[in-house]
Amino acid sequence: MNRLLQVRALGQQIWLDNLSRTLIRDGHLARSIREDGVAGVTTNPAIFHKAIADGRYYEEDLAALKARPLSAEARYEALVIPDVQAACDLLHATWQDSGGSMGYVSLEVSPALAHDRAGTVAAGLRLRAAVARDNLLIKVPATPVGLGAIEDLIAQGVSVNVTLMFSLAHVDAVARAYLRGLARLQAGGGDVRRVMSVASLFLSRVDTLIDKRLEELGEAARAYCGKTAVAMARLAYVRFRERFHGTDFAALRTAGARPQYMLWASTGTKNPAYSDLLYVEPLIGAETVNTLPDATLAALIDHGQVAATLECETAQAATCFEALGGLGIDLDAAGETLQAEGLRQFEDAFAKLLELTAN
Repeated sequence: MNRLLQVRALGQQIWLDNLSRTLIRDGHLARSIREDGVAGVTTNPAIFHKAIADGRYYEEDLAALKARPLSAEARYEALVIPDVQAACDLLHATWQDSGGSMGYVSLEVSPALAHDRAGTVAAGLRLRAAVARDNLLIKVPATPVGLGAIEDLIAQGVSVNVTLMFSLAHVDAVARAYLRGLARLQAGGGDVRRVMSVASLFLSRVDTLIDKRLEELGEAARAYCGKTAVAMARLAYVRFRERFHGTDFAALRTAGARPQYMLWASTGTKNPAYSDLLYVEPLIGAETVNTLPDATLAALIDHGQVAATLECETAQAATCFEALGGLGIDLDAAGETLQAEGLRQFEDAFAKLLELTAN
């Protein structure tokens, strides 16, 4: 059996961390969905910058848009919303057949709004209306202000992909925002069954930062290099199971609400000394998503070892975290540093993207 289909049989969705008109018009995305069981698509400003800068299908439309009195952001949205709609349409059967648990495409609000709750909510509602597809996820960063926006969007029945999470503290705060939003939606008479959310925990960037600190601490500390992110994901999944399969979520589950799935992001291995599937093979488990860049997806198809691994070695994961704390590494503080860096990277990518669409 195809390895991606084996992963799906174990309850995990594989999403593609990429989107472009080339993927759509050349039929690659459709084949990946049809033959490999790819169950979703994630996007970000860097992905769209590459698509527009390198893709051969944008030039004519961009020239026409530049002839109109539009802002650079409006031109960008006019270019990418049709791509998002097309991807949603290709995944619609997956969404429908799964009862709304699979088949989503993510579109991010402007990173400039990361500290603007009302602005994020307004942008999320506007983008949802513009795309007009049930299987769209509005992507919102897990900044302190973003948490309020996530709650507000969920409370208005908007499905959300929460991005830029780098710590267990982020995992807990995002889940609480999701639950508050669902409670408000239900209290207002809304249908909680129509809401989907994923919580995107970034992995490789965590190891990159923590490994650097471990290297500075000497030989004994180096034994933990390359282990922090996988341990974090496994501990996050323990919390997911406790939270969404326990008594606190029982009433909402009975009403048809979905758990907020953990999504493993930043899964391309950055250290060449590590396995190219470091953030894939150890993290396969039910009610999770792994979004893969093209190279990692190809590696999984080619030589991935597929097994239900996510709930393995959770005691060792906890021991790893305790050891890191004993070495003086504050993982929550590291998460804040990484989130700030990630937001700056998204802001830079978005600024470069708008340079492409400006006059």
